[in-house]
Amino acid sequence: MFTGIVAAVGKITSISPLGDQQAGHRLAIDAGGLPLADVALGDSITVNGACMTVIEKTDSSFKVDVSRESLNCTAGLDQIGEVNLEKAVTLSERLGGHLVSGHVDGLGEVVRFEPVGESWLLTVAAPKDLARYLAFKGSIVINGVSLTVNAVVDTPTACEFSVNLIPHTVQVTTLKHLKPGSKVNLEVDLIARYCERILSLSQK
Repeated sequence: MFTGIVAAVGKITSISPLGDQQAGHRLAIDAGGLPLADVALGDSITVNGACMTVIEKTDSSFKVDVSRESLNCTAGLDQIGEVNLEKAVTLSERLGGHLVSGHVDGLGEVVRFEPVGESWLLTVAAPKDLARYLAFKGSIVINGVSLTVNAVVDTPTACEFSVNLIPHTVQVTTLKHLKPGSKVNLEVDLIARYCERILSLSQK
């Protein structure tokens, strides 16, 4: 489990295919400011919100294997560049964000990203099938960052939601690189997902 509080911005430094074009990739990642002394092989780290297993590590970098299925349903794991990183949470830590599984539920597309006063307004079009999990003041994870939904508008083809980013969040995450048209990894609130399942069964 994770919290959605990004611990460091790292960088994918190399990508190696694991086989043919139908196979996945092995990523080498510079950990940036993320301490790795307490990370063991087999431990989990979220990379842009996607939970990955450490298969190799040095004092300042690590490697993960990304399956073709994961590549097909995520953004930002198939190219060299900056990524948000977070180690799995321990029971002795504060839960600064919300409970995050690191399982990407879908890809969103940035509609708007611009400064508004002292903050930044980010509007994302989420897939229609995620609309039932998005609510005013609810939680959402965008590229591994725990955020609060401030507005939700349903359209015929998507569900557009908005969040406000304080300058600190923009500064210490990769969200500062977003622009209209950018694809982002989305994870809906874990509790909302279970509530939807319970309600669907109770109506049968």
